[in-house]
Amino acid sequence: MMPAARESLLDAAYTALARRPWSAVRMVDVAAAAGVSRQTLYNEFGSKDGLARALVRREADGYLAGVDRALTGHSDPRERLTATAEWTTSAARENALVRAMLTGCWGERLPSPALSAVRSTSAVPAQRRADGPLPSPGEFVTLVRDRAVIALAGPGTPKSDTADLARSCELAVRLALSCVAAPPGEGGVAGLVRSALQRQTG
Repeated sequence: MMPAARESLLDAAYTALARRPWSAVRMVDVAAAAGVSRQTLYNEFGSKDGLARALVRREADGYLAGVDRALTGHSDPRERLTATAEWTTSAARENALVRAMLTGCWGERLPSPALSAVRSTSAVPAQRRADGPLPSPGEFVTLVRDRAVIALAGPGTPKSDTADLARSCELAVRLALSCVAAPPGEGGVAGLVRSALQRQTG
């Protein structure tokens, strides 16, 4: 199956989820919205749980791709971390699956696939990847922190030289996550992150 058709099915599932709880999303409707047969949908994802895992995996990848963009958008390291924090809060605000992944709070409207890997019988490489482990909130913090360290310090920098930077990166990510749970007032996430980094780095 063409990757474009897989994307169309995932788009259709995402759209359906925006309109109704996952328990009420029907595979036949997802297939019809994407313009493929129900059999094609099952061939690609295996089951409704397989579709849920693939959807969550795609949204996780999209969030991390946005992190990478935020980390390359400025020359000032503090502004890169601020942009990463702003992206984290806006992605979580606009995407219920990203919010659930980052906070661990899966509402009853959402699918809640197990984070541990499931036994994959799929011949589709993208589905085998989706059937692998999904990141927990703590693992997302580590993933974003480590990407930020590499982006700001450069690859190959010894770990001993990046300990302070890693703390600053983790602080920015955790502040962003706290803003997802409790939206900040005036100044927003950017103001919080800038003042925290200012205090930390002097």
